[in-house]
Amino acid sequence: MPRDRAGAHQERWGLVAVAGICAFLAMFDMSVVTVAVPDIAAGFDVPVSVAQWAALAYQLPVVALLLPAGRWLDRAPLRPVVLGALAGFGLCGAAAASAPVVSVLLVARLLQGACGAVLFVLMPLLAVRAVRPELRGRAMSVPATLGPLGAVTGPALGGVLLDHWGWRAVLLVKLPVCAAAWWLARRGLAPGGRPAAPGRAECRDAALAGCAVGLLLLGLTLPDRGWVGPVLCASALVPGAVWARGAGGRRVRDVLRESGTGGIHGAVLALAAAFAAVHFLLAVHLQRAEGVSASATGLALLAFPAAMAVAGPVGGRLADRYRARPVAVVGAVLVAVGFGLLATAGSWPPLQVGWRLAVAGLGMGLYGGPAQLVVFDAAGPERMATAGSTVQLARSAGFTLGPAAATALAGLGGTRTGPALATAAALLAALLLTRRPTRRTPARPPAQGLSA
Repeated sequence: MPRDRAGAHQERWGLVAVAGICAFLAMFDMSVVTVAVPDIAAGFDVPVSVAQWAALAYQLPVVALLLPAGRWLDRAPLRPVVLGALAGFGLCGAAAASAPVVSVLLVARLLQGACGAVLFVLMPLLAVRAVRPELRGRAMSVPATLGPLGAVTGPALGGVLLDHWGWRAVLLVKLPVCAAAWWLARRGLAPGGRPAAPGRAECRDAALAGCAVGLLLLGLTLPDRGWVGPVLCASALVPGAVWARGAGGRRVRDVLRESGTGGIHGAVLALAAAFAAVHFLLAVHLQRAEGVSASATGLALLAFPAAMAVAGPVGGRLADRYRARPVAVVGAVLVAVGFGLLATAGSWPPLQVGWRLAVAGLGMGLYGGPAQLVVFDAAGPERMATAGSTVQLARSAGFTLGPAAATALAGLGGTRTGPALATAAALLAALLLTRRPTRRTPARPPAQGLSA
């Protein structure tokens, strides 16, 4: 294949599609297996506390390896990494679906999570390098929209598959999509060199982050063991502190300080937590308190991703035509309006919930791609992968913290406290997005990473 089969400035929208598929797959797999945990426990005759690690074993490396993967991908050629990550993701999924014992399932899910961490970092990187600078807003909107859509549709689709074909189908459903993404990436990416193995620094960072996340998850998920759980959670601070003082922590701090994007990362975390909290609270409240059927609840909640899918491409085009940061601010304000309308509603019938969620979904679609584009522009091409990994970590942390915070708030201040605080979080995100990064790169280079 020639070095640049499509020409130096021709857009490779096939690679943007690959970025979107990577985003969808990585987020879909974080949520879809959750609904299958009871059936996995029954199928292997193990406690639910063991079976839930079918989901946690994927989430652990995704969170732990995001930052080391970003550091490694700053210097690795894209083509072999993309093809290897997609192939590994699909093969590990097949191994998990065909696992004869629960230990094989957990190991396969752990390895699939490692591939998922690479996909998380790759998806914005592919999108931003696949097109000309003036089209990167609309390209970035594709993974920024499809990622949250994967997280939202996972439980719904997983429930249908579980009812008709069992939990193994839940793990197999992604394979055709993964194969299509691999084929598109193989056609669109010019041959490059073999990636060097991760260095000692990346391995050290991965081990420390893995220990910290693993101890935290064990402490939170152990059955009632008295003081053991809190001790494990507290122990997670030790490897976390060692990582923060090391080269990996310094590099992340350097990227945030030099690019001035700490506020944008805070906005990403706040909006992700607000979205996850409201989605979780509504799913529980509509069925338990309002007596709404599961299908009607699902249709009401789907208003958010449907509106987001419509607004995502619009946000990208507006960012290309005007500027990314104002579009992201408008999107965050619109999210606050939608959640605010929900918090002040007198009652929550599905139709009333649906149109209010649609308003918030429109805002989330407008905000997603432009916010990531601001981070990439400010970080510069030499640290693009690291910047992408920090954004994904902020979003993943928000998706994880949101439901936990929602549960605590529902017990303290009632169900409507969640949407009210989600409104405040969205307004805070809008305020943080108004802060201009202190450093911007003078120019975005052409798509130089596609053939390396």
